[in-house]
Amino acid sequence: MNIARRFIGLILIVLFGLPTLFGIIWAVGMIKASVSPEFLTELPRKIIADIPRTAGEIFREALDEQYIGDSATRAWFQAAAKTGISPRELMEKTGLLDWMSGELSDSLKQVGRVLRGERRPRPIVIDLRPLKEALLNPEVDLFLEKTLENLPPCDERGQKAWSDLATEGLRHHELPACRPDPTAAKAALSEARARALNDMDNEIEVFDEGVRYMPFLPLGLSRTLALLSYFLFIIPAAFIFLGALIAASSPAGFCRWSGTSFLVGGIPALLLSLFTKYLSLWALQAAPFSWHDRWASDLGDLVLDKVRWIPERIIDQLFSPVVWVALFVCLVGVVFIAVSFSVRDKAQKTQKPVPSSPVAPPRAQV
Repeated sequence: MNIARRFIGLILIVLFGLPTLFGIIWAVGMIKASVSPEFLTELPRKIIADIPRTAGEIFREALDEQYIGDSATRAWFQAAAKTGISPRELMEKTGLLDWMSGELSDSLKQVGRVLRGERRPRPIVIDLRPLKEALLNPEVDLFLEKTLENLPPCDERGQKAWSDLATEGLRHHELPACRPDPTAAKAALSEARARALNDMDNEIEVFDEGVRYMPFLPLGLSRTLALLSYFLFIIPAAFIFLGALIAASSPAGFCRWSGTSFLVGGIPALLLSLFTKYLSLWALQAAPFSWHDRWASDLGDLVLDKVRWIPERIIDQLFSPVVWVALFVCLVGVVFIAVSFSVRDKAQKTQKPVPSSPVAPPRAQV
């Protein structure tokens, strides 16, 4: 009978409890990561603040043959450097820097306040029209014209390449490092800019009008969702506790079965989250895709090197909550196992010895 009960309890735990526990660990961790203000607002604000400095560093190092081996790419940066206009100056003249540090950063800040519960939810829209206006600014045209003037003249092959760009677009061709006919250059660059503007929305609606009907959450939207997500653990806990209740024959056995189940379910999730996190970080450091010329370029490697902290922060923000949730589940398992020994010891201490009945002396034989 005890063997049958243990087999039924083990089936409930292994087939239902452990798989759901593994999935819920990842679900809760990802929910915590995806709704955190640090991931949704603080990280984008830091990226925005770092854009001018990063663009300047990429611009300076792209002039060096040590970083850019492709002569055509390096020629474009050298021609742009001769204009005397730095990326930061261009962003300032077009109003792009003011928009990023002002309106865009403020909108993200308001989103973070709503997520933290510091203010009531209200519609928040990020206006992208200033970005479009910056791309259409005459300063951009002037910068491109001066850059083209600093390139060497095109031969017949280069002229044809610019003509193909004007008709087919930049998606199928690279910019030739030569000065083309002004008409062909203007047509190609105008076509590329028009494509970029058409693909861009006028605004991004973070919170729409429906957010006004949401109740005010003192803990904030992110903390409330994270706390509510922990109730998902009721599902695997129900299977584990039911299986342990069927399999165990004592309170100590119930705690031991439950604790072992939580530990067995938490350790694989912990190991997989750590493996995924550090494998992703290693992949960014090693950049194995750059081993093939068709998949990357010197400029791509340079840009990746300068902005590597961004995907590293994203990876850390995504997988660290999963690691902590898995550690919490493992800790719960250890606590249950420790309690099982305490319950057993307590039961042994409270058990009273049964008094033995006196043995009658043997009768003497007459």
